[in-house]
Amino acid sequence: MLSYRHSFHAGNHADILKHCVYLNCLGYLQRKDTGLRVIDTHSGAGAYALTSEKEKNAEYLAAIARLYDISGAPPVVDYYLNAIRAFNRNALKYYPGSPQLAANLLRPQDEAYFFELHSSDYRLLNTRFRQSKRIHSSNTDGFAGLKRLLPSPTRRALVLIDPSYEIKSDYRLVVDALVQAHKRMATGCFLLWYPVVDRGTINSLEKQLCGSEMSNIQLFELGISPDNHGHGMTASGMIAVNAPWTLREQMQTALPWLAGQLSATPQFRIEQLKD
Repeated sequence: MLSYRHSFHAGNHADILKHCVYLNCLGYLQRKDTGLRVIDTHSGAGAYALTSEKEKNAEYLAAIARLYDISGAPPVVDYYLNAIRAFNRNALKYYPGSPQLAANLLRPQDEAYFFELHSSDYRLLNTRFRQSKRIHSSNTDGFAGLKRLLPSPTRRALVLIDPSYEIKSDYRLVVDALVQAHKRMATGCFLLWYPVVDRGTINSLEKQLCGSEMSNIQLFELGISPDNHGHGMTASGMIAVNAPWTLREQMQTALPWLAGQLSATPQFRIEQLKD
């Protein structure tokens, strides 16, 4: 347990989808002057050097590296790519994780809470943000943190739930955590990332969410190959609860484009799971 290190996967196709959706929601919510509370339950190290570890699978080469210098991307993707480029002075050498992407956009009235249980990643995360009074890093369970931090004082929050799914119970835990967080603050925007390794597991996840009391549930999925049980992650998805009303329309353009750029056998889904 806790062997997962996101540094081995930074900048892959799953990160592209996750961060396109995440940044779109963050940017929309910041249109209002009222302060926003950002919560990331599984933060990792915050940012990653893409070429620093010889043992890495270099998944970014088939993903962000293909898009980095491209022009003419759909607006959602272009906004994301500009954020990645801003973290690199010239050539692509570093990848900002969700915490760094959020930190770069925090306004004086905003605050962020980052949780990470892996001791090595937490040290890196804490070192990166310890000088900021608006950013709080914790070496504690992010699911428990949601109970303490919601509702936010301003009744505005963006929550990213992004576990490693190293153990099967994570699929149950994320549903419980999301449902309970929503009960505490039904006005929040909640984003849940998931990997597609076994389609049956994802079908079950969707069924549980649809059977909950939550409404306005959307799904966005990006794949690089057809479902193939037992052969690793073929796709990933983002489930959004209370997403900005503009997100679906923008992803209808972005997802087909991304799928075409990243795979010879493009796969994507856009679903309104529950109104």
